[in-house]
Amino acid sequence: MKTFKPLLYLMPYLWPKNNKNFKIRLILAICFLIFAKLANVSVPIFLGKAVDSLDGLNKNSLIIFIPIVFIAAYGIARFLHVGFGEIRDALFARIGQNAIRRAALKVFEHLHNLSLKFHLNRQTGALSRIIDRGIGAIDFILRFVTFNIFPTLLEIILVCLILLNLFSWYFSIITFFVILFYIAFTFIVTEWRVQIRKKMNDADNVRGQKSIDSLLNYETVKYFNNENFESSNYDKSLEEYEKFAIKSAISLNFLNLGQALIITIGIIGMMILTVYQIQSNEMTIGDFIIVNTYLIQLSIPLNFIGFVYWQIKQSLVDMENMFTLLNEKTEIKDNIDAKDLIISNASVTFKNVSFHYDEKRKIIKNISFKIYPNQTVAIVGPTGAGKSTISKIFFRFYDPTSGSILIDNQDIRKVTQKSLRKQIAVVPQDTVLFNETLFYNISYGNPNSSKEEVIQVTKMAKLHEFIENLPDGYNTIVGERGLKLSGGEKQRVAIARALLKKPKIFFFDEATSSLDTKTEKEIQNNLEHLSKNITTIIIAHRLSTVKNADNIIVLNNGEIAETGNHKKLLEFNGLYSSLWKQQEKNFKDK
Repeated sequence: MKTFKPLLYLMPYLWPKNNKNFKIRLILAICFLIFAKLANVSVPIFLGKAVDSLDGLNKNSLIIFIPIVFIAAYGIARFLHVGFGEIRDALFARIGQNAIRRAALKVFEHLHNLSLKFHLNRQTGALSRIIDRGIGAIDFILRFVTFNIFPTLLEIILVCLILLNLFSWYFSIITFFVILFYIAFTFIVTEWRVQIRKKMNDADNVRGQKSIDSLLNYETVKYFNNENFESSNYDKSLEEYEKFAIKSAISLNFLNLGQALIITIGIIGMMILTVYQIQSNEMTIGDFIIVNTYLIQLSIPLNFIGFVYWQIKQSLVDMENMFTLLNEKTEIKDNIDAKDLIISNASVTFKNVSFHYDEKRKIIKNISFKIYPNQTVAIVGPTGAGKSTISKIFFRFYDPTSGSILIDNQDIRKVTQKSLRKQIAVVPQDTVLFNETLFYNISYGNPNSSKEEVIQVTKMAKLHEFIENLPDGYNTIVGERGLKLSGGEKQRVAIARALLKKPKIFFFDEATSSLDTKTEKEIQNNLEHLSKNITTIIIAHRLSTVKNADNIIVLNNGEIAETGNHKKLLEFNGLYSSLWKQQEKNFKDK
């Protein structure tokens, strides 16, 4: 029963509480499924009766209408079987596709609500594959379980009842045990085939990885003249795949032969029994046709059992993997009584804030500072001092382990995350772009902005001239994660879209670290102009970019070592002064 647990996850999507239309559709689809099977099991009966009615046709031409009626009924039954099946599919199509859509959307939305910690611990590609396989699994389960397995079981029951009613109970018993043996044989052989298939897939994964790894390292292969070595390794993986692919093909042949043998033995046994029944006048030639047709008719959907069985098992696993993502708990949640953040002055206060990812390693240690309205404050310090972590807890990717962060005296844990993030624009240290156009990536800061507004911020970010010189201009595709752009170009896109957001608070996390000195100075001047009337927090490694800040907070090992403006900190002759002198020396050496 546990194996079929994922089907319980699916039920709310197939039977939505507040959608009567879908419920009616589902009931009608089930009705037409039953009608289709009833029509199908009547086909052999009409065929048998038509054959019986042909006896004595030459003796009396007046009774020709009788076989014609049965033949017409036979044809109509066949048509109704197909027709009812198509109506069933048409009714269910919207239900199935809508269920897939809503399930996938729910998982997608849930993933966006999970914490940054979850996403850092999981591979994005793996999550994408889980969703893709889950969607495919739902589609497969709906099509094959709903329209193959259940209808086939229904047809088996109906056929056994018909044979029991029309003929001797022997026929029902033979049919039942032939099918039972057929299914048991199919399941046993398929389990064996699944193990071979797994090894084949593993070998295929190794083969694919070998080829990708080798081609990605094309230059390294050439540097060391190792083409033959790579070919040899790749051939070994191909040989392993070939071995299991051959086993898989042969096992399929064995399965097909075994299934054909079981059905053949069943047909022969029932035909011989029918011959004896005809000899004793208990059955007719038409009955002979009925019995033979029923078993052949049942063998057609049963041929799919082997394929469907292991696919259903895999699909149930894929479905469970996808729906299990919904069990992942959202770590950063809005309070039940959370209100929207209202900013009037945009003052920021850190009160005894501490944070750690792991208790053994403290990142931020009991820091306190205040940023006054419209003030520009820089946070600097050596690598690993905890600078970038401040941006993550300020933006509520994480909550402080102790202490509080206030904006206009409102604790950010007590306001809605949407209202908080709506009023803060972050330019991250590592800018990641969508595989879309430059216009799309810049306008992402405010999707409702006009083209004129987008151009305005690109000019501020010193990006407009670069874009205008591109063959496709603002329609240039930036590539996956923005790989077609340089680090500096990506950062300017990030600055432009942050400006487009028109925030109450700016947060620049190493915003100009990938820019050349000339562009950095130009953008710095623009940022200083733009942030005059906006509370601005700048995390910087290059101290030259923050020397005009109203206040500079120097972090060291997660603690505030010094604080003051540039001039005051140089006079203090402490850590800031040491870092400044080191950077000046490095700049002169270049």
